[in-house]
Amino acid sequence: MRILFWVPYPSEGASNRYRIEQYLPYLKKTWAHVLHPFWSSNAYKILYQKGCLLKKTLYFALGSLKRILDILFLFRYDIVIIHREAYPIGGPIFEALLHFFNKTFIFDFDDAIFLPTCSRANNFIEKFKRPDKVSSIISKSSYVIAGNSYLADFASRYSRDVCVIPTSIDTSKYKACVKDKKSDIVIGWVGSLTTIDFLAPLSSVFMRLSQKYPHIKFKIIGGNFSIHGLTNIVSKQWSACEEISDLQTFDIGIMPMLDNKWTNGKCGFKAILYMSCGIPSVCSAVGVNKEIISDGENGFLATTSDDWVNKLSFLIEDRELREKIALRARETVEEKFSVAVNAQKFIKVIQDVSKGKVKCAESAG
Repeated sequence: MRILFWVPYPSEGASNRYRIEQYLPYLKKTWAHVLHPFWSSNAYKILYQKGCLLKKTLYFALGSLKRILDILFLFRYDIVIIHREAYPIGGPIFEALLHFFNKTFIFDFDDAIFLPTCSRANNFIEKFKRPDKVSSIISKSSYVIAGNSYLADFASRYSRDVCVIPTSIDTSKYKACVKDKKSDIVIGWVGSLTTIDFLAPLSSVFMRLSQKYPHIKFKIIGGNFSIHGLTNIVSKQWSACEEISDLQTFDIGIMPMLDNKWTNGKCGFKAILYMSCGIPSVCSAVGVNKEIISDGENGFLATTSDDWVNKLSFLIEDRELREKIALRARETVEEKFSVAVNAQKFIKVIQDVSKGKVKCAESAG
């Protein structure tokens, strides 16, 4: 059997890197597959930058051509698996073509993409996006994989065949490391240009903690963030080859988010990432974070500014607490959020769909 994967981004895009690409080695034993991102690596480098309209247009045309060629050679594939969407604008054009040609396809999504949203760098494209198409894609799919229960509840309105597979981590690569005893404490955040704005509401928290603990530092990976008057914030760009080593410099990880419909669709991957590396974390008590983290056991949940200051203070002051939380956090990931565990669920979905057994949500979920 041969599988075609339609994903939006190259490997630099965290979403399909963790939702799709890390499962591919498990498929090689049974199925041939090809991975076709819409945006190329060169396109992704400028996609979330302001301007570059001409280059973005050319890359968009190239991505469109690749999708058209896939349709022309659709006969080569037994199953198509779509992560998020086949095409970034307009209605479900390519999904409808798959349905028209009676091609079996599985749909996977990990954000509330059925809600209107657009990056600040690409506001011009907002009027061409059609978030309402997600319900149509789901209804045409043979099976739907959702990243959390909130998304699965939405998908269940349009399909009987839905399961939850959380965004997972390769625990053989992402490991805890022994922390040196040192005076400096590094509070870290890892993300992208699309989520860097979530840090702004913590500005007062950063200020209060810096006044209280002169020895702490803040390390921001994946975007530029600064606060006037603070010199203990270091920002750097995300790098695939440095990601794990950067994470292992963190003593504490943070995941702030607003509480709204969009963030309730988030899959809590920052928390899982920190936890896999044995990093105690403080995360907003929003959406799936409340399912991943048991407050005070494998991490901390925060709502108010005082919560953030108090719970980060607990971890800054108590090395033994950091170590205890880190150990439980790692155990949680190994039990529920590891690739080794969830790859079997992913493969089970493909097997059941390929055999025409679509009522497999209970066994796959």
